[in-house]
Amino acid sequence: MLILPAHRAKEILNRGKRASILVIGDAMLDCFVSGEVSRISPEAPVPILRFQSESFMPGGAANVARNLTSLGAPTAIFAVTGQDREGRQLKSLLKKERVDCRGLYASAQRTTCLKTRIVARQQQIVRVDRELVQELSDAEQAALQKRILEALPGASAVILGDYGKGAVTDFLLAFLKEECRRREIWISMDPKPVHKINFADLSLITPNRKEAFQLAGLDDATPHANPLEDKNLRLAVSRLLRRLRPAVLLITLGEQGMLLCRRGRTPILVSTLAQEVFDVSGAGDTAIASFTLAVAAGASPLEAAVFSNHAAGIVVGKKGTATISGKELLASFKDRE
Repeated sequence: MLILPAHRAKEILNRGKRASILVIGDAMLDCFVSGEVSRISPEAPVPILRFQSESFMPGGAANVARNLTSLGAPTAIFAVTGQDREGRQLKSLLKKERVDCRGLYASAQRTTCLKTRIVARQQQIVRVDRELVQELSDAEQAALQKRILEALPGASAVILGDYGKGAVTDFLLAFLKEECRRREIWISMDPKPVHKINFADLSLITPNRKEAFQLAGLDDATPHANPLEDKNLRLAVSRLLRRLRPAVLLITLGEQGMLLCRRGRTPILVSTLAQEVFDVSGAGDTAIASFTLAVAAGASPLEAAVFSNHAAGIVVGKKGTATISGKELLASFKDRE
């Protein structure tokens, strides 16, 4: 078991409060409708949900941003929403979470993505997506880039939140790579293989196992109980490091933990710390947010992986697209000592 001392975790958190992180990408609004199911509809063979409650949370790139501010990192979000009720509600929620919204651009040509999850007794029954999936227009892209350029000089790190809705394009990615490289700014991304853009030459990419195999162009035919002895996984890692050339490749493996991979080094397995998995919604957002915060605070990639693993292990024990506080995170390190 890899251990990060509690005093070092506290130091990383404190230094993270002096970092400035920009989150760029697809912001959305998450809705959770909860209730009880006790009978089947006479109209069709579907359950009838007796409504009990409804809640809204920032989702997508907006959830990455709120994960950062919940840990104390100054964070600004850059995204395009619609000029609609959902866009206004999302902005209001983000402001309550202390996220700087100067980079939110409300466009009359778009609708704000809304994901509604119907939940009965902690079990998700169905999800309804209301969204516009298309690349930003030239005017929307220009407006977004103008806001990003104004904020980059003071940034410690950038996180790209690509959820395949159109905000992250090859043009935007090339622009960010050039500007971040020139300023020596760390740039993280959770790549979506269905989105055919150039993921090469980033500081950090964080695919899950399925995404890693898709990006590598391989079939995940024979998964092994021990990721370090999984020949197919090692082949996928080798191919991704060679083709995409990230400084760090962090593959999230669910209950098996995380695999930290770097060129010329043996992969390191960071075993999961989750005691109970209640809801995995947004766990990837927590992982990339906490890893990037740690690096921005001066942590090594291995320290950042352990730091991130603790954060993800806590958040999966919560309901919905949840966040964790610095106090909760530090307590998890003290419990391990």
